[in-house]
Amino acid sequence: MLLTKPFQDALPIIEAIEEAGHQAYYVGGCVRDFLLNCQIGDIDITTSAKPDVIQAIFDDVIPVGIEHGTVIVRHQDVSYEVTTFRVEGEYSDKRHPDTVEFINQIDKDLERRDFTINALAMDKTGEIIDLFNGREDLENRIIRTVGNGNERFKEDSLRILRAVRFTSQLGFWIDEHTKQAIINVKPEIEGLAIERITKELHKLFAGNYVAKGLEYLVDLHITAHIPILKQFKDIQTLQHITRPLSSLSEVICFIHQREPNIQIRDIVAEWKCSNKVLKNAMHLNEAIRYYKSNGLDNWLVYVLPPELYKGFSQLIAVLLSEKVDLEALTTMHDNLTIRSKKDLAINGNDILEMYPNHKKGPWIHSVLIDMEKQVVLGNVFNTKTMLKEWIKWNPPEIN
Repeated sequence: MLLTKPFQDALPIIEAIEEAGHQAYYVGGCVRDFLLNCQIGDIDITTSAKPDVIQAIFDDVIPVGIEHGTVIVRHQDVSYEVTTFRVEGEYSDKRHPDTVEFINQIDKDLERRDFTINALAMDKTGEIIDLFNGREDLENRIIRTVGNGNERFKEDSLRILRAVRFTSQLGFWIDEHTKQAIINVKPEIEGLAIERITKELHKLFAGNYVAKGLEYLVDLHITAHIPILKQFKDIQTLQHITRPLSSLSEVICFIHQREPNIQIRDIVAEWKCSNKVLKNAMHLNEAIRYYKSNGLDNWLVYVLPPELYKGFSQLIAVLLSEKVDLEALTTMHDNLTIRSKKDLAINGNDILEMYPNHKKGPWIHSVLIDMEKQVVLGNVFNTKTMLKEWIKWNPPEIN
């Protein structure tokens, strides 16, 4: 089987490990995506070589999870996760195994993985190792746990959200036994770190088959165990999302628009999102509020940062079933008469000169904002003469 470039780029790592007398294989999601002809993300490698051996073979190694057998090998400015074959003990913290035993057989290593479609390995020639009918499940578009679903989900309940996320990304169905295991174990989601939940939700809402993922999330009542989502009065409203929301800011804005009693700042705090996510969610929410009252005009395009145009377009489609063309937004932006307040032909000092008997104060800022909007909307030309004339006819309220 002809390997694609990402695998070819990682081949020297496989070969170096084998030359040292150990086994090495591509494993997991990269193999799955290769068989699906999807874009390949990170290349992960599994090996019989222990971490200290990997450190001896390669010059640039980062011991990120060495106690669990995982290191990062840097090769030609790309990071590759290399993990030793292992079997695991109990998962007391519902995330990491209490004990790890390094082994020399890949079959036991694959047996500990979450889903059959992720329990696939491939050697350097493209030969696939498939011990749990993962290829058949790929062909039948099925998400199925490796072995007992209750055990897999109890080991790490994040796997429940991963199962749903894969339906959103791949459009697959969840196997009936796996679905029952989700129902049995789902309360344990509440013990997960919120950062892990948020990361999975981000990927789920951004999936090309998001409607399918959200259908599972709602129908299996998983939302009852997820912060913020369990506050929805009408959780069925999530199923109005029929197209991807590519950022957490869009998701948060959607939630607030559908459930106004759930404040944006509260969602950001609960999900432990960044200040950037908060800022962007606020921008999007204000743009939607303005659009509902005024429609699409130059002021909306001017105030909304261009990097949020796509998100705004997606939200309008999801929330209002209306189309705001991304290209139209970009064209309107390109044709704006000014791009910022600095481009105004008049400034605060000019305004103060017009009213020499008044002190500086917030009133100057208010005048500038009013003029800025009038110029953007095309109601007044951006020249000093015209702007001063406009101020004379629209005198400021000075306290």
